[in-house]
Amino acid sequence: MTTVTAYLGLGSNLGDRESHLRQALSLLGEGGEITAVSSVYETEPWGYTEQPSFLNMACRVSTSLAPNELLALAQDVEGRLGRVRTVRYGPRTIDVDILLYGDLVMDAPDLCIPHPGIPERAFVLAPLAEIAAEVEHPVLKRTIGALLEGAPGRETVVMLGPLAPGGAGETA
Repeated sequence: MTTVTAYLGLGSNLGDRESHLRQALSLLGEGGEITAVSSVYETEPWGYTEQPSFLNMACRVSTSLAPNELLALAQDVEGRLGRVRTVRYGPRTIDVDILLYGDLVMDAPDLCIPHPGIPERAFVLAPLAEIAAEVEHPVLKRTIGALLEGAPGRETVVMLGPLAPGGAGETA
């Protein structure tokens, strides 16, 4: 079975945000081995701004899941942790995005890889650069670290530090 290195972005701005991130990481481990986890960053909401601030982070996973299977897992994790989709870019218990999947480039109606928002979202780039600064964006041919240097709003992304330890196997 072939494995691929994928990078996922996680965000939460409702309820116990740290617990949601911790639980999401645990559940995402069902789809492969999580091999790196960034610090947690606090960020202002993007898109729809009338909502609480987010905690964001990124993880690297070694997975044998195909891109659509990884998307299904991400959406399952969101559902298991109580995500309800109401307003686009609105508040959420958890958001899990596939940022990169090896060097794959795909543009399907339900999944675009690399995630199209990476270049202009400092809240994605800061945690991603922490664990993948030298990884090259497969379309832009620039490293994640270089993209972060030019990202708008990077001064508003505040590193809080590692995710606080919590109970293993928590569920919502």
